Amino acid sequence: MRVSGFTIVRNAVRLDFPVVPAIRSILDACDEVVVNVGRSEDETRDLVAGIGDPRIRIVDSEWDLTQGARVLSDETQRAMDACRGDWGIYIQADEVLGDGGATLLREAITANAADPRVEGLVVRYLHFYGGFDTISTHREWYRREVRAVRFGCGVHSYGDAQGFRVGPAERRVRARLTAAVMYHYGWARPTPAIREKYEASKTIFPWSRERSARKQGQAYLDWIPLLRLFDGAHPTVAREWIKARADALHRIGPRRLRAGHARLYLSAAIERVIGTRPFEYRNYELV
Repeated sequence: MRVSGFTIVRNAVRLDFPVVPAIRSILDACDEVVVNVGRSEDETRDLVAGIGDPRIRIVDSEWDLTQGARVLSDETQRAMDACRGDWGIYIQADEVLGDGGATLLREAITANAADPRVEGLVVRYLHFYGGFDTISTHREWYRREVRAVRFGCGVHSYGDAQGFRVGPAERRVRARLTAAVMYHYGWARPTPAIREKYEASKTIFPWSRERSARKQGQAYLDWIPLLRLFDGAHPTVAREWIKARADALHRIGPRRLRAGHARLYLSAAIERVIGTRPFEYRNYELV
């Protein structure tokens, strides 16, 4: 059984994505890794090619940014379609799979390969925000997501490429949990990269133009409720990338409570009592 990895990336240098650690974090689970590299205004292609692993296969592409967020799912699908494996492991350019995660996913794929009910595998998320020692935990940040999928059963990239759906009816993926952990660094990057992120958002998420422009001019990230201290270890492959940026991060601004925060605190309190998150949005159903 062959396992493919796949990802998409564009302007990784300007946006300061940890795309090299991302790719390296899944390599041990994969027979190949397909990287859809969109035409960039920086050295993104050289960065990916410089990893120098024969399992990496670059697909050069021209992204149609007029599509808005749909371009992300279309280009992710392009990467999926280029895969030659029976299963695929997906990683985004600002994510890094935790130590041991590649082994856990490969073992879970092997264990579930003979069960056609299982179309995907779910990993747990740590979302870093404004620092490498701070994680976001409130309900607007997804706790889990599908990051391994079975090919040939109608699974396709969905929405803004956060997750997947199945068939023309876009049924949720039937999946099983794993112990693998994904480290998401999208909001833990230096100030220039965060400002580039807002600039890109104006095109990809046109509804956010005014908001993105306002935030782009701020010297900090907005404070959000239910931030938690992270005192664990980061993935080995990401530590050099982290060390080089630890003193230049776009930090969190002053604490400002808003009326809308009350529901987040209430949801968190209910979750602590009942042990599950009420009305949680999922791109999958557990089998």
